[in-house]
Amino acid sequence: MKAVILAGGRGTRISEETTVKPKPMVTIGEMPILWHIMKIYTAHGINDFILCLGYKSEIIKQFFAEYALRMSDVTFDMAQDKIIVHRHVKEPWRVTLVNTGLDTATGGRLRRIRDHVTGGPFCMTYGDGLSDVNITDLIAYHKQHRRLVTMTVCKHTSRFGILTLDQDNRVDQFVEKPTHEGSWMNSGFYVMDPEFLDAIEGDDTILEKGPMENLVKLKQLAAFRHTGFFMGMDSMRDRMELEKMWAAGNAPWKKWKDGDASSGPEVENFLREAC
Repeated sequence: MKAVILAGGRGTRISEETTVKPKPMVTIGEMPILWHIMKIYTAHGINDFILCLGYKSEIIKQFFAEYALRMSDVTFDMAQDKIIVHRHVKEPWRVTLVNTGLDTATGGRLRRIRDHVTGGPFCMTYGDGLSDVNITDLIAYHKQHRRLVTMTVCKHTSRFGILTLDQDNRVDQFVEKPTHEGSWMNSGFYVMDPEFLDAIEGDDTILEKGPMENLVKLKQLAAFRHTGFFMGMDSMRDRMELEKMWAAGNAPWKKWKDGDASSGPEVENFLREAC
């Protein structure tokens, strides 16, 4: 199965970072949030990715073009004109980078990659959200319920503390980031049938408006309830919170195992050509 990641938006709400890079390339630890998202899928055996690019797409292309060099320990023996690879962690990825336009809306970006997702359901998510959602169970749920789209939903949690006051304006109760009982929100991890994309009209179509609203009317939108972790990176405050989790070794979305170090002649050839 393939996973489509929307990675073309401008990310204006985190402009401190996105003036020089696209939002999916903002780092958590030493790696872009895009890498973290892809590793979430890899933990469930999904390694075929289609990235919908737009704003500063060349930076994402450069990241993958130089990935082997970045992830390797190498010696450059200039006198002997040799490159020696000491350690290289390979990814089992196949990554297709598609320029879907600078100002294309979310639905339009999906429409543009229609030819890449023939043959069955595919996963889709945004390039700025992390979760410990069980992708394997999500896919099974989608196939069981046979709707055009399955959306992962989680409990809505307020970003701000909520308090109540007594009649003398004293704080009577304070709850930090309360969960709204009975209120569910879209957490951005989908499974879609390709036929759904045929209903998207063009570049200006916003996925979350017309197409999703029509699915509701047709009773073709299923909800997969997720009660675990989800967090979108919408601000520098969010980024710092995710960074703290990662640095502390307490990142709920990290369900993958770090790969064993390996190297091979194909890596050496790549490095030689890159240099």
